[in-house]
Amino acid sequence: MASRLFEEREHVALYLKYRLPSPFQIRNLILDYLQRKKGKPFTLAVDIGCGSGQSTRGLASYFEKVVGIDVSEAQIEEAKKVDGPDNVSYRQGLAEELGFEDSSVDLITAAEAAHWFDLEKFMKEVDRVLKPKGCLALYCYRVPFEVHYNDCSERLIQIVQQTLKTLAPYESERTQIVRNEYKEIFDAITFPDKERVDSISFKQLVPVLWIKGFFESLSFYQTFQKKDPEAAKATLEMMEKDFMQTMGVSSRETVLEVKWTAFCLLASKPE
Repeated sequence: MASRLFEEREHVALYLKYRLPSPFQIRNLILDYLQRKKGKPFTLAVDIGCGSGQSTRGLASYFEKVVGIDVSEAQIEEAKKVDGPDNVSYRQGLAEELGFEDSSVDLITAAEAAHWFDLEKFMKEVDRVLKPKGCLALYCYRVPFEVHYNDCSERLIQIVQQTLKTLAPYESERTQIVRNEYKEIFDAITFPDKERVDSISFKQLVPVLWIKGFFESLSFYQTFQKKDPEAAKATLEMMEKDFMQTMGVSSRETVLEVKWTAFCLLASKPE
């Protein structure tokens, strides 16, 4: 069974506010792959581990229907609160029990989620519901990310790395799969026609306070917070203080650049 995290309401609110929207570079990569392997019509896309729907809504313009699925009822409630296209819907469910008819789905995606799945059961379900030549796309982001501001980027990146080192004891085995850049997941994909795309880079401009919020949204920070709330809080406060001192600024609203690098696993079901 898939691991169940991201269900407490405070954590869900952080996830909605600070997790990444689906970058167009990845969305275009996936759609180009689907066009190349299967072609139109694009009828149904299913986004698993959809959280509050950031990646789900990005698919709406390309499919007749998009369904976001998450194990967390609280996440689904948040997703439904966000205004979105009429062809997007959400429901609670498991990655291993999708509930669609056999050979009915054109595309299955999962953003920052596949490392929580029971991969053997998941792949059996993917094989069942995908149409012939239908596609699977699993993607995530490399840790750590880069931070840039004037001439102090190197020191800011060191601060991020040190913070991650402090949080490392609270990581689960599942998050180690992310550090291995989904190598275990690629091996678990049963379709012979599969490939991986590395070094997909994109940037975003965020205020300093966003960095702290992003760390608060991480599952292993939440574990740290439950075990030692004062130490967890102090760790991120010190990180933010070090950021601002390094940048020579006094406002948490000061904008800096974050550079992400993503990787994506792509596979197509045989005819």
